[in-house]
Amino acid sequence: MSGLTHIDATGRAHMVDVSAKAVTAREALAEGFVRMSEATLALALNGDAKKGDVRAVAEIAGIMAAKKTSELIPLCHPLAITKVEVQVSPAPGGLAVSARVKTSGQTGVEMEALTAVSVACLTVYDMLKAADKAMTIEGVRLMEKSGGKSGDWIRP
Repeated sequence: MSGLTHIDATGRAHMVDVSAKAVTAREALAEGFVRMSEATLALALNGDAKKGDVRAVAEIAGIMAAKKTSELIPLCHPLAITKVEVQVSPAPGGLAVSARVKTSGQTGVEMEALTAVSVACLTVYDMLKAADKAMTIEGVRLMEKSGGKSGDWIRP
């Protein structure tokens, strides 16, 4: 019908059968950005936010989210994730967020990396919203993936 793997011949959504796929090392890197005022960024970096250590809490939230991806995205397979690394780092105009996820399995971890970044960004927003409701979450995207039949991909 559409060539999409999650749509069957009749046009209905379904979970893809990956049982015949080879088990390979899989990895994905995603990124995002939370734009904020300089004063809000200073709060986040100085540890003065009322809710606590913004960066540490957001990193833990991202790790937890990666592990829960199949519970949030209906057609994602539950995966045995072997590593999740989430980093929230200062950058001009806000906080940059990245997530690297690894597994050995029959399907990739792109959605887990994207979910980790998304939830980490939302956590930054939640922790700082009292100081800056105008923050924006921007540029959540896959940067690279490796493994599987389709091989390696790096954002140009």
